[in-house]
Amino acid sequence: MPDPTIPGFDHLRLPGADGVGLAAAVGGAGSPVVLLHGFPQTHLMWRHVAARLAHEHTVICPDLRGYGASDKPAATDPGVYAKRAMAADVVALAAALGHGRFALVGHDRGALVAFRAGLDHPETVTHLGLLDIVPTLDMWNVLHGVSAAVGYHLFLMAQPPGLPETMIARSADAFFGSFLDAWAGDPAALPAEVRAAYLRASAGAVPSIVADYRASAGIDIAHDRADLDAGSQLAMPVTVIQQDWGSQLGYDAAGVWRAWAPDLDHRLTGAGHFMAEEAPDEIAGAVRDLLAR
Repeated sequence: MPDPTIPGFDHLRLPGADGVGLAAAVGGAGSPVVLLHGFPQTHLMWRHVAARLAHEHTVICPDLRGYGASDKPAATDPGVYAKRAMAADVVALAAALGHGRFALVGHDRGALVAFRAGLDHPETVTHLGLLDIVPTLDMWNVLHGVSAAVGYHLFLMAQPPGLPETMIARSADAFFGSFLDAWAGDPAALPAEVRAAYLRASAGAVPSIVADYRASAGIDIAHDRADLDAGSQLAMPVTVIQQDWGSQLGYDAAGVWRAWAPDLDHRLTGAGHFMAEEAPDEIAGAVRDLLAR
């Protein structure tokens, strides 16, 4: 059975950086907005929000490198799945569609890519929306003690190549499905055909997904720390929407973000982690508010 698609969108193959090919759904008309998916998902997670935004904008929903139907290059060095490389993919993809400047919204892993794109390409990213993350460097700083158990997968996939890939591949549906089950505030937001599509895509991308996470325990930290030491900040308007992780893990979430984003709108949501699917009106409305700034 074919995977679900975003109705009314064209499904294209476009060039990223370094010869990587990216699958993307593109629809609507108007100023461009790029939407980046999270783990363990594909661009399909944006199906509701994309349809709402397409009335006013050209909406571009790619699969990140290593995910979905996009290319999955071998992780021959840590830089292959660095967020810097994945951010360069997004800039190249938008340029291939004729967009030298665009708004960028990311969820989960896609939000880490969007964060890096905002720092590396301030002349290109006009507005930045980030859903349910803190920056990589801060993420490792706030995970400590038994509360870090919520992020056990971060530590598993940070291990040297071999064991994580083997363990996950042998129980891929159970592993990836556990996050879809545990993180959904409203399980009905992930209907059976969508859940099955996510599991198929993830099971076929275990080495690249692990490499993406492994990069966040190494090269991505180095890039964030270099920016922090240099005093780099996000120059564009930024909206952050997240669950109340600050109170659960004991840190000032808005304060963490304000250090990186002087022009910040920080919002908490009552939706679960998959907020673009659970609360699409809320998320689409927040994106519209961001673009109006």
